[in-house]
Amino acid sequence: MTVDKGNKLARTILDTSVSNKLATDPKLDSGSQKRIGDQLRAMYDELMQQPVPDRFKELLDQLDKKNGGKGGSQ
Repeated sequence: MTVDKGNKLARTILDTSVSNKLATDPKLDSGSQKRIGDQLRAMYDELMQQPVPDRFKELLDQLDKKNGGKGGSQ
């Protein structure tokens, strides 16, 4: 068996065992899912309130010009 074939076989076995493990892992209860969702929402809401850096605006303008203004930025 060549090294490449051995590596491919090892990856296949690993992928299969990981897939089987993930399929049998316990799921989060709805209360935990809600808490995680609320915390993520709070964290990202704060982030979304921050202004877009000028450098990002400049890059978006350059992309718009390069694409001929198609689609525009939001």
